[in-house]
Amino acid sequence: MAADAALMQIIGLSLRVTLTAVLVACAIGLPLGAALALARFPGRGAVIVVFNALMGLPPVVAGLVVYLMLSRSGPLGDLALLFTPEAMILAQTVLILPIVVSLTRSVVEDIWAEYREQLQSLGASRLRAVPTLLWDGRVSLLTGVLAGFGRASAEVGAVLIVGGNIAGHTRTMTTAITLETSRGNLGLAVALGIILLALTLTLNAVAWGAGQWARGRLG
Repeated sequence: MAADAALMQIIGLSLRVTLTAVLVACAIGLPLGAALALARFPGRGAVIVVFNALMGLPPVVAGLVVYLMLSRSGPLGDLALLFTPEAMILAQTVLILPIVVSLTRSVVEDIWAEYREQLQSLGASRLRAVPTLLWDGRVSLLTGVLAGFGRASAEVGAVLIVGGNIAGHTRTMTTAITLETSRGNLGLAVALGIILLALTLTLNAVAWGAGQWARGRLG
């Protein structure tokens, strides 16, 4: 019974951390990516290159950056967030945000190129067109959200650094799998891996079904 409760706690924390990070990254990344697609300013190309490069940011580097920010000597040390679920959410958000921004920019640029004249004829400026463009590209943008979720749900390095893999507090499915494998407890590690895979497949299936339904409605 205690083992089942511990397992449910690990699964619940994993979902809470990952889904919260995805929501935060989308809240920031969708409008930022759309603005980057439509805005014209000196250095725009360099900003795009940086975000594209950060899509491949090593998780341990992201974890190290967040750790330094949240450590006692860091700029956010007074918040005392290190080795908490909130620190893990921040680390995963850092990993997901470049993916959401870059894919949103690409999608919105394509839609703007297709509907620019129509939107401008209706009196919509670039800024006012952002909500319309995001809504029209919602099916394609779902790909970016799923990519972000996939990276966050499979991440180990960053959450280990900032979370510490503390039992009952910051232990997630991925860090538990790493720990149990190192202990030789392969049965539990495999069980957690199957659960993680099942959750990921279920979410992707729901998102795919929603996308197909939306395409049917648009068609």
